[in-house]
Amino acid sequence: MINRKNLFAFVAPMAVFIGLLALNSALKQFGDVSWSKSTEYWIYPAQTLLCGALLLVFWKHYRLSRPVGAIFGLTIGALVFLLWIAPQAWLGFAPRTDGFNPEVFAAGSPVYFATVGLRFLRLVVVVPLLEEIFWRGFLLRYLIDEDFEQVPLGRFTWLSFSVVVLAFAFSHSRPDWPAAIATGILYNVVMYRTKSLSTCALAHAATNLFLGIWIMHTRQWGFW
Repeated sequence: MINRKNLFAFVAPMAVFIGLLALNSALKQFGDVSWSKSTEYWIYPAQTLLCGALLLVFWKHYRLSRPVGAIFGLTIGALVFLLWIAPQAWLGFAPRTDGFNPEVFAAGSPVYFATVGLRFLRLVVVVPLLEEIFWRGFLLRYLIDEDFEQVPLGRFTWLSFSVVVLAFAFSHSRPDWPAAIATGILYNVVMYRTKSLSTCALAHAATNLFLGIWIMHTRQWGFW
């Protein structure tokens, strides 16, 4: 029988994260009201702190061990980064400059550094953990058996593989679907090869770190 506490631990951080994204989109429907245009400047930090707190509260449920095949994971992480930036970097697509721009705050000010710091904490730590815990720690196994903790990490079925790849891709915005499909496949490969949730999180974190640095360098805020 499925352990409801463990189920909640694996699902709750992602649910809160998605709920806050939905709130962000809903508030922007208020049109020209000034505060509704900048909701991400408080919702994104709220995601970071709330989801980070949930991950800490439920940490023992994830039983994360040391990464296995770390070099392989980092290599996949770098490859995924290149896939994401390829359209703008080499294929002539228009730069994605609209998005979460920390430069609305004075450069060098405490609020600027706090904004950038929280954004990188969200990008490199919170998102890789909660997404890998949900997609490859939970859903990839739950689709094999609802008592997912009895399913070894890295067990393959075509159903679970396909659903996770597509669901992972469609959770991103439409312009990102091609890269997100490739990303879902590659992160699944990391899981199948290493059977390590920690290595999947490491690969995801590497991708996001490289992407964050690239965003700050090119000012293509739409990749946040």
